[in-house]
Amino acid sequence: MAHNHPRSRHGIRSRLLVTNAAVVVAAIATTTTVALIIGPPMFRKVMQDVLVPGRTGPHPYEHVFRQATAVSVGMSLAVAATTALGLSWYLSRRMHRSTAELAAAATAVAGGNYDIRVSPPHLGTEFDAIADAFNTMAEQLGSVETTRRQLLADLAHELRTPVSVIDAYLESIEDGIHPLDATTIGVLRDQTRRLARLSSDVRALSDAERDMALVDTQSVVPATLIAGAVDAFAAPYRAKGVELHSDIAPGLPELWADPQRLDQVLANLLTNALRHTDAGGTVRVVATTAGGSVRIQVSDDGDGIAAEHLPRLFERFYRADAARDRAHGGSGIGLAIAKALVDAHHGRITAASAGVGSGATFTVELPSRAVAQL
Repeated sequence: MAHNHPRSRHGIRSRLLVTNAAVVVAAIATTTTVALIIGPPMFRKVMQDVLVPGRTGPHPYEHVFRQATAVSVGMSLAVAATTALGLSWYLSRRMHRSTAELAAAATAVAGGNYDIRVSPPHLGTEFDAIADAFNTMAEQLGSVETTRRQLLADLAHELRTPVSVIDAYLESIEDGIHPLDATTIGVLRDQTRRLARLSSDVRALSDAERDMALVDTQSVVPATLIAGAVDAFAAPYRAKGVELHSDIAPGLPELWADPQRLDQVLANLLTNALRHTDAGGTVRVVATTAGGSVRIQVSDDGDGIAAEHLPRLFERFYRADAARDRAHGGSGIGLAIAKALVDAHHGRITAASAGVGSGATFTVELPSRAVAQL
């Protein structure tokens, strides 16, 4: 939306020149007044009292004094005026160039060019701070735009497979190749569930990132939180034949957090561990104290992660093994949601693995209640 604010008729360059010119004029007026009106009577009085006591009227040296004063004052004022106006012109020129560059860059950013940067004008810390702030803003806008485009591309990619499967099956049903039997309905149902799950995950990620500052903080006992999450996943782990164990250190400090958000973090990590651990494997949840934080680790002995994938695990839709994750129903958003929620609690989440086939460990560190309320 455009804002029709009244525009100034004069730029900073002309304003600076006029201001300095006014200062010079005031200096000239003051000096002239002192030199021509106040100075001669004072000189006359001194000469009369010193040289010819009791004499009145103009002194012969007064004319010489006037001429000497006029010449000296005129020369000094000319030098001062030239210097002041020259420096003002130079400074105003630099300011004009800097502001013009900033205005052009802002126009470019408004047009979608987020790669443009402005150079510090070196006119003072304030002007340099403006340039730095603008460059930071442009960089962040560029990052947001890149993320937005990547998100749209990832969404299109994720939607393509189930939509293609549904379309192919509908065509085959229309052509009489596949009957509309229980098997076909089951395939279509799986794809619609996949679409629904993707929609739900994208919504959850959007809510997590948008409402990062809206967590409902309260006192949370880590042991109770972890025990509840482990109990909730006992059935699906047992059904797949994966053992789930927890090891909670005694005396863990309380957290100042949103229990529902942290429960979602643990649920995402336990779901991810179950997805990548085959029958007969083991997943462990370990909670310890680390300085002023509570450290929660979810470790598995499953697929493992190659080193080159570790830095990108928490990006939206990123998969270390895309084919395997899709086969297991993963959308590639769960870890991104977990990171957004941990960030909302001013915590930190990391991933570690010795390599493919060596399992993985996800570590969440959250500030204790005492630290969080400082």
